[in-house]
Amino acid sequence: MQDPVKKQSKLLPLKAFNFLIYGTMVIFTSFFQLYLQDAGMNKLEIGSLMALGPFVSLIANPFWTFWSDRLQNTRRILLFMMTGTLLLIQFVFHAGTYNMIYLAMILFFFFQSPLFAQSNTLILGYITDKPQQFGSYRNWGSIGWAVIAISAGLLIDQVGISRLSYLVTGLLLLAIGTVLLLPPLKAASETPPIRLRGFGRIAINRYFVAFILLGILVSVPNVMNNTFMSLYITELGGSKTMVGLAMFLSSFLEVAVLFLFHRYLKRSLATLIGCLAIVSVLFCVRWLLMASATQPLEVALIQIMHCITFGGYFYVGTQVVSQLVPPLHRASAQSVFTLTWGGISGMIGCLAGGWLFQNFGGEAMYNMGFMLAIFGAAGFGIMWYWLRVQGHHPKTGAPEDELEELLEEYHE
Repeated sequence: MQDPVKKQSKLLPLKAFNFLIYGTMVIFTSFFQLYLQDAGMNKLEIGSLMALGPFVSLIANPFWTFWSDRLQNTRRILLFMMTGTLLLIQFVFHAGTYNMIYLAMILFFFFQSPLFAQSNTLILGYITDKPQQFGSYRNWGSIGWAVIAISAGLLIDQVGISRLSYLVTGLLLLAIGTVLLLPPLKAASETPPIRLRGFGRIAINRYFVAFILLGILVSVPNVMNNTFMSLYITELGGSKTMVGLAMFLSSFLEVAVLFLFHRYLKRSLATLIGCLAIVSVLFCVRWLLMASATQPLEVALIQIMHCITFGGYFYVGTQVVSQLVPPLHRASAQSVFTLTWGGISGMIGCLAGGWLFQNFGGEAMYNMGFMLAIFGAAGFGIMWYWLRVQGHHPKTGAPEDELEELLEEYHE
């Protein structure tokens, strides 16, 4: 009885770490654009700067994953990444020229962009005997995101956006301290290997390719909103507190929504695709409401839909990948799903959103988001109808191919 209690007490810093690291990132993603605008950058420049994050992540994520697996020490790798993030953020906030800030941001994103993925790996590494506890630790990240967002908005209104670097630095130092308090972790968590051959197999899966392309249409407006919502609120006359409130409202129901999806959603492929069509329609409604908003509080209240739209899409999308792709290639397919949602869509959304906002205003940006989402919703609706009529008949006639690949992996 004492051993489980003792282990739980030793892992309390793990909950504090998730609270702080997600809280740090919400400050950066919500208020950094306001800092850049205060420094004299326009929307297009801000969008191009933020687009560096998804671009650099395409290189940074596999790089840090490789070294985490190679050294079998996620805790050490995470400490190294957080230290690099801490040092480079100082250059970002104190860069004297645009060229310097772009260079500093490239290096910063190289250390920062894989932090969430590595933090999840860290959790799994400490709870290998009870993987079902992952949610209880990960939920502390959602709590930190919501609580620190609204607290930071109140504080920044008092001290000014120019002091943003002190707030980010302080939280990062506390997060590093919590990782140092954790017991040693000598092995990385076991994750399914990504097979290069799997990318070729999933590329000829027409349902999977359609799912990915439609997902890009739906996710690009979401990136636009995440990147420029704080600027949109301030243009409508809102304060930093209102920005913090919007981020709080976007996440405080996330845990409940995910629980309901997990508890009641049927796992048949047609049902899942139909759910994506409904979620995409809700995205359309969300962007129309944002385009017609005239008060900052309206924008903040509309963000409550984020819990259903983004949370629902990502949860259901993960289940769709599991249905469309055989187990042998599932890790590769999940990587493609994450890559397109966060990487490719991230670059397009930041650049296109910055150009639209700069030249035509926030209303036009959200109207374009509505158009993209409506095409995505229509595509998922057609896909749902086709699956209802034709059914899903994955190829099952070549089990020897999978056996051969498994044998090759074993001999390698």
